[in-house]
Amino acid sequence: MSFEGTVPTRRLGPVGPQVPVFALGSWSTWDRMEFDDSVALIRRAADVGAAFFDVAHYNMGPHAENARTDLIFGEAVRAAGLARADYLLCGKLWLWEYPTTSFASQMQTSLSRIGIDKADTVVVGDYMSPIDVRQVVADVAAEIAAGRFDSWGVNNWQAADITLALDFAEAEGLTPPTFAQLKYGLVRRTMAEGEHYGELFRSGRLALQASDIFEGGILAGKLVPARKIGADVGGIREQIVAAYPEVERIATGLGATPTQLGIAFCLANPATANVLFGVSRLEQLEDNLGALALLERIGAEAIRSATAELWLDRGVNADGSW
Repeated sequence: MSFEGTVPTRRLGPVGPQVPVFALGSWSTWDRMEFDDSVALIRRAADVGAAFFDVAHYNMGPHAENARTDLIFGEAVRAAGLARADYLLCGKLWLWEYPTTSFASQMQTSLSRIGIDKADTVVVGDYMSPIDVRQVVADVAAEIAAGRFDSWGVNNWQAADITLALDFAEAEGLTPPTFAQLKYGLVRRTMAEGEHYGELFRSGRLALQASDIFEGGILAGKLVPARKIGADVGGIREQIVAAYPEVERIATGLGATPTQLGIAFCLANPATANVLFGVSRLEQLEDNLGALALLERIGAEAIRSATAELWLDRGVNADGSW
C-alpha cells in the first residue's frame, strides 16, 4: 500500500532547522541509478514531505572516490522541478585534509558542483587523528557568517571533542553544533545511547541523526554487499550478518519488513530527529515510508522491547574512541 500522508518533522537540535524524519543520502546512490529514476525518486520524496537530501563531494581521504553523485543530484533535482526553497540540503565538510584544504574552499567547490548558493546545514566529518576543535568551531562560524549554511553537526566525533565544541561556541558567542550524525540502529547502540552522547541528547544540547542504520544493506537482506560500505567499528560485522534472520523473524512477527523495523527502532528513540538512509529505487523509499505506520501501530516501547537482544556493539567505547 502506497504511503499517502506526509512525513512528520522534528527539530534537528536546539538551533537546527525543522526537518522531516527521513533524509536521503548520496553516497553511492545517485551515481548508480538511471537518471530518470533519480528524478522520480526526488519528486516522490518531495511529494511526501521528505525532501531532505544529504549531498557530499566525495574527494578526500577514504572518500577520494571522484564520484559524480553530487553533480547528478544537482541535475536531477532541477529536472524534478524543485526550486531551491522546495528542499533542504545537508552538505559535508571533511577533516581529512583540513586545514590544508579549508572549509571555505570545500564549500565553494561543493555548492558549485550541485549548482546552488547555500546549504541549509552541514556535517563536519569524522577523523582518525586529533583535531583543533576550537579552530574547527571558528572556521565553521566563518562559513555561517559568509552565508553558506545556517547550522551544523558532527559525524562520529569523540564525546570529549563535541562537548568542547559546544562549550567553546557558547563561551565565544558562536553557533554551536546542533546534531550528531552517528552510526545507530538495531545492532549499534552503544555510542548513541551511552553515558556520553546519551547525556548530551537527554539534556537537549544535541539531536541525533541516525546513519548507516542498515549496515551497508546487510540489515536490509543484502548479506554480502557488492559495494563499499561504512567502517566496521568493533569488528562485529560477522555477528551482524548472523543476526539478520532474527531481524527478519521479528519484523515478520510485527507485520513489517526488516527495513521498516530498523527505521522504526531509530525513531522510537526520542533523541532521533532524523534517519539518514540511501535508496536507489523508488520501491525502497515506499518500503521505508511504511516504518511510520509500524511505529504508530506498535509503539516505541514495544519495538524496543521486541528488539532488545539485537544490540551487538556493547563492547565498543561509548565515548567514540577506538
